[in-house]
Amino acid sequence: MARICELTGKRPIKGSIIWRSGKAKKKGGIGQHVTAITKRRFMPNLQRVRAVVDGQIRYVLVSAKAIKKGLVVKPPKRNWKPAEE
Repeated sequence: MARICELTGKRPIKGSIIWRSGKAKKKGGIGQHVTAITKRRFMPNLQRVRAVVDGQIRYVLVSAKAIKKGLVVKPPKRNWKPAEE
């Protein structure tokens, strides 16, 4: 399953981890040196939520930012009770 937000289209982006050694000049050293660079991916914060889509209630993968913005319309709470005899 692709890690893509169904509303905003957010997807993983590429980045890198930069390993440095040495003490910073500001702190009294001779400066930092890059010793290694490794690739990594930044994943979006996706959540599986129930939402109203085209009048139907279904589960969608949405980013947390979309939920906070109010782009997701959540269905009303069920108030079902068993039949009394």
